[in-house]
Amino acid sequence: MRVGLTVLLVFVIILVVPVLVYGALSRISGLQPPGDDPSAFLAGVAVSKLGTAIAFVGLWFLARDSLAPQWLPCVALWWVMFVLGEVGQAIGPGYSWSEAIAGIVSETIYLPLSGLVVLRMLPA
Repeated sequence: MRVGLTVLLVFVIILVVPVLVYGALSRISGLQPPGDDPSAFLAGVAVSKLGTAIAFVGLWFLARDSLAPQWLPCVALWWVMFVLGEVGQAIGPGYSWSEAIAGIVSETIYLPLSGLVVLRMLPA
């Protein structure tokens, strides 16, 4: 039950933060969501973020005795992985550097928040 609630909280954090960051960037720069249907794009993002939340919480749950004292370096590794993903997407076609920067800002916010949630919700 507690693991499920933690997954739900992390999912909400990692879905809402990027929506707010991209929304703010959209207001400032006019950035539009990719594709013709914003709701389809958001649904795809939600599925991806759910997978991330399950992996983030699941790995923590399985290794929390080892990870709890070093939760911040663990979060930093997740951050590096996602930042490199953003850079890789920006290098390729169909993804702008503005979108990559928004992603990096989002990850800089939601990964430490998610780390704090799992640390509090699923203590070692």
